Amino acid sequence: MSEYIPSPSQWVADQVELYEGSNGTDGLTLRDSGLPVIVVTNRGHKTGAIRKTPLMKVADGPSYVLVASQGGAPSHPKWYHNLKADPNVEIRDATDVFPMRVREVIEPAERGRLWDLAVAAYPPYQEYQEKTDRVIPVFIAEARN
Repeated sequence: MSEYIPSPSQWVADQVELYEGSNGTDGLTLRDSGLPVIVVTNRGHKTGAIRKTPLMKVADGPSYVLVASQGGAPSHPKWYHNLKADPNVEIRDATDVFPMRVREVIEPAERGRLWDLAVAAYPPYQEYQEKTDRVIPVFIAEARN
């Protein structure tokens, strides 16, 4: 079993601790926004350690859309590289935990449809895209068979 290393960002570490520590009954929204989040557990591509990231909940049927926005920063979030290196993740959605596999969505029509779902769930994604030169990556997390 690999070691869990909390995020160096204190609010992220606190959110994960509250969410996971309550077994998915508390900390279910992004700070005080009222908008739902999920926790994505993945493996660090450099350390091999377990990493946990709260992301906006964007559902596509039984799948989840993961948006690597990092608030419109010029570079991808660290978890983007983790998912590219190891697509096997675990997603906690409240009290439910699902083993899933992610893939980055490149095909324009599919990406556009998923992007629209993401922006509907969390409108600031559109502002984030407008303030960065990079194309914000979109992943789909699907049940592992």
